Amino acid sequence: MTSRTLVVEVCGAHNLMPKDGEGSSSAYVQVEFDGQRRRTRTKPKDLNPVWEEPLDFWVSHPEEMAMECVEATVYHDRGGRRPNFLGRVCVPGSNIVPRGQEALIFYALEKRGLFSHIKGELGLKVYFFDHDTQPPPPPPPEAEPPQPPPETTEAPPPPPPEEVPPSEFAPPPEGVPASEPPPPVPEPVPEAAPNPAPVPPVHTPTAAPMPHYPYYALPQRHAPPRPVAPATEIFPVRRTTPALGEPVTTYDLVEKMHYLFIRVVKARNLAAKDVLTASSDPYVLLVVNSMIARTRTIPQQLNPEWNEIFAFSGCESLRSSTLEVSVWDRDVGKPDDFLGAVLFDLQEVPKRVPPDSPLAPQWYRLEAVRGGGRVSGDVMLAVWVGTQADETFPEAWQSDSGGQLLHTRSKVYLSPKLWYLRVSVLEAQDLKSTEKGRFAELSLRVQLGFQMLRTRPSRSRATNNPFWNEDLILIACEPFEDHLTVYVLDRLGPTHDEDLGHARIPLQSIERRVDNRLVSSKWFNLVKVSSGGGAAAGETAYYRGRVHLRLCFDGGYHVMDETVQLSSDFRPTARQLWPPPIGVLELGILGAHALLPMKTKDGRGATDAYCVAKYGPKWVRTRTIIDTFAPRWNEQYTWDVYDACTVITVGVFDNCHVPVSPSGDPPSKTKDTRIGKVRIRLSALETGRIYTHSYPLIVLHSTGPKKMGELELAIRFSTVSMANLLHSYAQPLFPRMHHIHPFSLVLQESLRHTATELITNRLTRAEPPLRSEVVKYILDTQATRWSIRRSKANWYRILSMLSGLVAAAKWMDEVIRWQNAGTTILVHVIFMILVYYPELILPTLFLYMFLIGAWHYRFRPRSPPHMDVRLSYADVARYDELDEEYDTFPTSRPPEVVRQRYDRLRNIAYYVQIALGDIASQGERFQALLSWRDPRATSIFISFCLTCALVLYVTPIRIIILVLGLYYLRHPRFRDHKPPILYNFFRRLPALGDRVL
Repeated sequence: MTSRTLVVEVCGAHNLMPKDGEGSSSAYVQVEFDGQRRRTRTKPKDLNPVWEEPLDFWVSHPEEMAMECVEATVYHDRGGRRPNFLGRVCVPGSNIVPRGQEALIFYALEKRGLFSHIKGELGLKVYFFDHDTQPPPPPPPEAEPPQPPPETTEAPPPPPPEEVPPSEFAPPPEGVPASEPPPPVPEPVPEAAPNPAPVPPVHTPTAAPMPHYPYYALPQRHAPPRPVAPATEIFPVRRTTPALGEPVTTYDLVEKMHYLFIRVVKARNLAAKDVLTASSDPYVLLVVNSMIARTRTIPQQLNPEWNEIFAFSGCESLRSSTLEVSVWDRDVGKPDDFLGAVLFDLQEVPKRVPPDSPLAPQWYRLEAVRGGGRVSGDVMLAVWVGTQADETFPEAWQSDSGGQLLHTRSKVYLSPKLWYLRVSVLEAQDLKSTEKGRFAELSLRVQLGFQMLRTRPSRSRATNNPFWNEDLILIACEPFEDHLTVYVLDRLGPTHDEDLGHARIPLQSIERRVDNRLVSSKWFNLVKVSSGGGAAAGETAYYRGRVHLRLCFDGGYHVMDETVQLSSDFRPTARQLWPPPIGVLELGILGAHALLPMKTKDGRGATDAYCVAKYGPKWVRTRTIIDTFAPRWNEQYTWDVYDACTVITVGVFDNCHVPVSPSGDPPSKTKDTRIGKVRIRLSALETGRIYTHSYPLIVLHSTGPKKMGELELAIRFSTVSMANLLHSYAQPLFPRMHHIHPFSLVLQESLRHTATELITNRLTRAEPPLRSEVVKYILDTQATRWSIRRSKANWYRILSMLSGLVAAAKWMDEVIRWQNAGTTILVHVIFMILVYYPELILPTLFLYMFLIGAWHYRFRPRSPPHMDVRLSYADVARYDELDEEYDTFPTSRPPEVVRQRYDRLRNIAYYVQIALGDIASQGERFQALLSWRDPRATSIFISFCLTCALVLYVTPIRIIILVLGLYYLRHPRFRDHKPPILYNFFRRLPALGDRVL
């Protein structure tokens, strides 16, 4: 028997609120879980107490622990009086980790009420472990009571007769009026008797009790109501609270697909067709219309067992057909022998819909439907019509998915849990160099799998004791089976390093942290393996010094495997820091249509399509629909949503690992071909609404964009609490550690590519594997490569973003030119009102934005946004630009093509260089106003500043703003076509461009 124990280790608290009137508190912690309470000892007069006390709790229902909450409350002990509240912490049960994965977390103390004044943090370690408990030993057998003497034959006194309720056939008992209802029947007492005198023992065991009617023989039609106390019920009805399922169906976003299911269990007493062995090699052949399936062959067995399930699609068109289940004897070199068959009329096949129990198989007599030969035996079968919701469907032989092919099955994959491994390289001591009298250029290299990082050369002049103090970041994935290898190297030449010693550190021994606290550093011995005494003597490890490292797994970061704008998850690695889910995402992959042929099969075009969807760490893969341009999957999947500002990606691929011919020839390709993908941002969806749309599948080739077909999806984003959903918009996008110790942009991109490689390597080892080309296409690993097309698209996005400001500037130019006198006069009036009533400026601005937003509600998008070819600038991109975008790195094009592209890139960089120089010049002109690089310009500017200061001192600000505004809005008759004075003065200020070589 297995039971679960929850451990809450109360470590300490920081910066508590003083409550005793003397600037201190006597704090203790009370922890409550599932109705159980434990408390720590009191720490008197301490605002930063340290307890280090583990509190154990018994988990009565481990399967419901995720829905519970651990509440830790900090109190100030007042010595027998009611304690003062210092704060509390609630840890959701879903964030509790198994033992071995716990980490110290300091939670901010929460308020109990709106007006509570709380501060401080409470440090906890919360984890659980399962252990086996021995059942209690059985109680010792009780001593048997002494047997009565054999001569005693007295029977026990009979129980008192039951009171019979009065009716028209039974008179009421004496002493009770007939018009009154009888009193409640008291509980029978064995010692009670009608006569208080002792009853003599009855020696006849056949003595009958007082005659009474049985309860089923009493006529009750005219009996008056009898009050019965609830305590008199012998078999009461109890109310239970089982964990029932949700009141929704599993496949409510997809269409029902009916299949004909045949379960072939076994056969018995088959005829022996092999004379030599007096047995048969039976197999079962299933024929429905033109679809044929067969079981495996069991050699030399007259009572074989198969236990295989078959699912035939297109059940709606099979209603007028007949199912033939025949048993055959496998023969080599000659036709197989017929052993018997069973025919089923498909119109009589029953339907089954879960949660109905599975249909029980039955024995059917084999008949000689083909004539001739001896037929004997029975076959056990179960035949029913079901849907894709049948629990046997995923493992059944499927007629539309190529049968039992492993690469055509639907599967769910999980990305490995990734951790940032921080290696703080501090120093080394007692190093032994082979060359004396030379300044050693010492560095340290760490290696984890294919990841290798190296520190800068040591700045310390001491050869034997170098000092680095540098952090290196790697990525490790669970389970931690590898070792971290540390090398101390001496640079002897540009391409040659000498290994002075190395150390191997198991990843399981490295501490985990979830915040920015410092972990303890450790010294590791460096060894160098050398062969001594020949091969027979083996290798010997010699001590070569030691290295000082600080190692930890940073669980407070989110390990990014996608770009920020396309990310589907922002949670930190440590489960203890996960926020509660805010909703559920349901995706129904209905089907595709108008797909293009992706390969040749039997001299014709064919496509074996399947879908892959990725959201968070969960990947789903649909089954492969064989040889059709309009596949129908109708599969539904569900994800928990922790942030609405995320993106789900669905890709469609052609399975190139399906045999090209029925004979099972190997496929001509080794990589699955991409057909297209769809991205949907959850924040663009309305909660609770089902979106059913057909999305175009577009693939960008070197020849341009090409539509490969359409994908039909049904998606629904539902939330339990709208308040939690709206509250998530106020939270930071990344976890707290990204803001306390942020990574540089270059390091983030490097770590993202490393995480992509780790995920790809892990998913390709699954069975069936999720191919590397599929994973990289879904993760969009080429999004950060240089592309002229993307650069132009981003430039036009900037222009589109500034189009509103450009339109406002054009409208203002029309106002000041008095092209519409009525509009200009209205602007004058509004301007003067805002000048004299400036408190109306902000309300007017916000009211204007509210009205604009409310007006645009009518024109809101009705469908989820999708990838736009025109926005991507793919419809007008030239062939050479696309060919450069899909070029390998390093390039694989001829030198002449590379030279041409380099010259074009130089031309583009020239204009970028000019733009950057202009921006720098404008900033330098602002600096030149007070730098006296131009003495006359600086004198003019400071004189102007002095004049403005004097004018502003003596003139109300409203008058100045009004005069400047009216001057700006003056009539064109009072304008000059030359540039303004301020512009001319600013252009004449000096810049540093004339000093650049």
